[in-house]
Amino acid sequence: MASERQYREQIVRYGRMLHERGLVAATDGNLSVRLDKNRILATPTCMSKGGMRASDMVIVDMEGRLLAGRRRVSSEIAMHLLIYRLRPDVNGIVHAHPPTATGFAAAGVALNQPLVCEVVIGLGSIPLAKYGTPGTPELTDALAPLVPQYDAILMSNHGVVAYGSDLSQAYMKMETVEHFAKIALVTHQLGNQQPLGAAELEKLVVVREKYLGGLQPASSAPLPDPASANGNHRKKAAPESAPLAEGLPRRRVSS
Repeated sequence: MASERQYREQIVRYGRMLHERGLVAATDGNLSVRLDKNRILATPTCMSKGGMRASDMVIVDMEGRLLAGRRRVSSEIAMHLLIYRLRPDVNGIVHAHPPTATGFAAAGVALNQPLVCEVVIGLGSIPLAKYGTPGTPELTDALAPLVPQYDAILMSNHGVVAYGSDLSQAYMKMETVEHFAKIALVTHQLGNQQPLGAAELEKLVVVREKYLGGLQPASSAPLPDPASANGNHRKKAAPESAPLAEGLPRRRVSS
C-alpha cells in the first residue's frame, strides 16, 4: 500500500497529465484518493491541475470536513464522497472536462453504442446523467442511480467522472472515454455507425470476464436487439428509476 506522500505525488502526476492532454483547462476538474475508511485526499479548489504541488492537497472526512491542508476544499467534493460511499471497491476518482466527451454530454448524447470492442471490454457503457448544478445535491442526486453499475459517467452540460481501484485506473478510464468519444464523433460525421450486434456482444462478455481476471464480473444485463442498435442514437439523460444505458454490458454489483 502506498504512503500518503506517494498518493500526493500521484495526484500531482495525473493532474499534470490531465492538463497536458487538454482534458481540463484553467482550474477545471478534481482528483481524489481514498486514504482509509474515514479520510479522502483531494485536490483543492481554484488550482490548475497542471501546476499543483504535493503540499497543496487537502484531506477531508467522509462528510467533506477539512482535516488537514492549508487550501480550501472543492465544492465538488460531495461527488467524490458519494462515489466512495456507494463503491467500496473504488479508491481513486478523476473528474475532468475532456472536450469531445463533454460535447456529447452537452448535446444530450450518451456514449452507449457498442462501436468499439475494447471499450465494451474495459468500460461496458458510458451513460449520461441528467443535469445537476455543480457543488449541490442536484449533482449527487443525478449520479447516485448510475454510480453502482458504471465506472465512467457523462454529466449533462458539465463533464465526465471516472473511477477505479486506484487513481491510475481512474485516469486511464478518463482517457478511454475521451478516445471513444472522438471515434463516436467520426461515426456520427460519416453518418454510418455500425454497432456490434448481439452475437458479438455475447462473445465480448466472455472476453471481458477473462480480461478482468475475475476482479470485476461481467454483467448479466440483457444483450441488445441488433435491430434496435441501428436506430436513433440520441439518448436523453437516464431517469433515476429507468433501465440504464441500454445496449451494453454493465458491471455487476457485488452483494
